[in-house]
Amino acid sequence: MPLGIYISVPFCKTKCSYCNFASDVFSRVVFERYVDRVCQNIESAAQTASEMGGQIERAVDSIYLGGGTPTLLDAAQLERIFSAVRRQFEVSPEAEITVECAPGTLTDSLVETLFRCGVNRVSLGVQSFVDQEAAAVGRLHKRFIVLEEIARLRAAGIVNINIDLIAGLPHQTAESWEFSLQETIATGAPHASVYMLEVDEDSRLGRELMAGGTRYHAHFVPNEELVTDFYLAAGERLQSAGIAQYEISNFAREGCESRHNLKYWIRQPYFGFGVDAHSMLRSATADFEAVRFAAVDSLERYTSGAVVERTAVSQQAALEETFFLGLRLNRGVSLRELDTKFGKDAIDQARITIAELIEDGLMLQRGDFAGLTSRGRLLSNEVFEKFLLVDRVIQ
Repeated sequence: MPLGIYISVPFCKTKCSYCNFASDVFSRVVFERYVDRVCQNIESAAQTASEMGGQIERAVDSIYLGGGTPTLLDAAQLERIFSAVRRQFEVSPEAEITVECAPGTLTDSLVETLFRCGVNRVSLGVQSFVDQEAAAVGRLHKRFIVLEEIARLRAAGIVNINIDLIAGLPHQTAESWEFSLQETIATGAPHASVYMLEVDEDSRLGRELMAGGTRYHAHFVPNEELVTDFYLAAGERLQSAGIAQYEISNFAREGCESRHNLKYWIRQPYFGFGVDAHSMLRSATADFEAVRFAAVDSLERYTSGAVVERTAVSQQAALEETFFLGLRLNRGVSLRELDTKFGKDAIDQARITIAELIEDGLMLQRGDFAGLTSRGRLLSNEVFEKFLLVDRVIQ
């Protein structure tokens, strides 16, 4: 089965107040050292896989550069990363190659570099088409810049574009959210990702909201009920425009679903490189079904060569993952396939849980497939917990 490659670039021009990722503002002086380390890790991928007890495929059908803002790297640094991947792996001519971009970073020369590196999909971190909302959380772009850069990408031949939106930003209203949805549809982008604002201790805005403060415009964040309404409205508006929901946060025109992200949800193998990058490979032995491992989330520790943490995934744990990842997809999971892979006894217990969730209106069954209802998607974490019944082995 072809491998997916994920490469983390944790550098940003500014740290957005809502961000809870392992990214930050760093001096350009460290960029080269970081690229050196990533390229070294790519070159030693086979050795790492062996040490982790995983099988590694040379065939690759998706590459994803995420962040952070990968487009802060210069042309030579981006080309080094892609060259390192192509030296170590056999990248399919039809591979989906995605780069995340912050609007305002896509110069003509950078777009040419992306195209030269084989990039055929770009994910734009727009978050809002309303300038006030974008500025309130630290985004540096304005609406007109987003539209200019979409035109620039298309002129270069990159037409597979995703637009990220966040429901629940400070100052957001039903009217302003409708404007962002209208603008998203008007761009003609074939893919959109819609996230509800996460409130946790890992972001400055989240901490301020939890403390009941006013910094970072926290007192202008819409309430949870409104955010839910925004999310539901997004589904309706995008669906009416032919951009159908296929995963809890993702919508696409037919044939434009993110092939790389689908690997995560259907548990196909992928290898991550860089700060806080995660990997999942099939186990090289019959002792476990798969192995997962992750790099540290500290730039300094990563560039210093910190070891990764390994988690061995048992058959039982793999079944658990199949449910809480596969149920993110609108199509759900195939019970017949799970019967074949994990055995009837294991699935019979899951069927009891599914029946209870169907009775509660959180799941439904269409033939062989069990999936979430609209209400179930809103309460997905509660649903997933029902399938978290197994142990993990960390080695």
